[in-house]
Amino acid sequence: MNAIVEALAFLLGFLAWLMVGIALPNRYWKVSSVDGNVITTSTIYENLWMSCATDSTGVHNCRDFPSLLALNGYIQASRALMIAAIVFGTFGLVATLVGMKCSKIGGENYVLKGRIAAIGGVFFLLQGICTMIAISWYAANITQQFFDQFYPGIKYEIGEGLYIGWSSGTLAICGGACLLCACKVNNPNEKTQYPYQPSSRGHVLSAGAVTQSAPINYERNAYV
Repeated sequence: MNAIVEALAFLLGFLAWLMVGIALPNRYWKVSSVDGNVITTSTIYENLWMSCATDSTGVHNCRDFPSLLALNGYIQASRALMIAAIVFGTFGLVATLVGMKCSKIGGENYVLKGRIAAIGGVFFLLQGICTMIAISWYAANITQQFFDQFYPGIKYEIGEGLYIGWSSGTLAICGGACLLCACKVNNPNEKTQYPYQPSSRGHVLSAGAVTQSAPINYERNAYV
């Protein structure tokens, strides 16, 4: 493993893990503006946990979702995927930190450390995939409801929390790809390759065998 690539991948994974932690509690996953006069203009925004509204005077009112089972399926799935992304990112950071060459945690066995770093790259990839699925699924429902002419409810637009999540997923996938691409598996047969050189000891033995057999042939000839 290249130490520079490891450090870059660790930095990308840490930023992705930090950003997914920021995106999960962010309130602005979807935003809708209710226009009216100056007094009644308000903004409604939601995330995975609550629904909030603010009026033109700056007063915020938030309401938590009452029941988990009463929520839509995509919200429940997005919650689970985002929490799984945080868990995978934590494992990826620990594994990468142990597997880095500049780290003294895993000892001096660089083969084992390289494998641990590769496992950290897999965790980063899982983090990015979970984040991208959750964010994209949530955004797909927003756009589907927005362009549906027969949708009776409030139409929302994509909020800043989704953009943070997309950025987090991209960084996590890049960090995991860097670790996996920089990991090189060495075949034991390819470590040292020596050219074939006939052994001189064999020649000496063969010469000795010839000298030993020569007197026998001479004796036979003399006997005949």
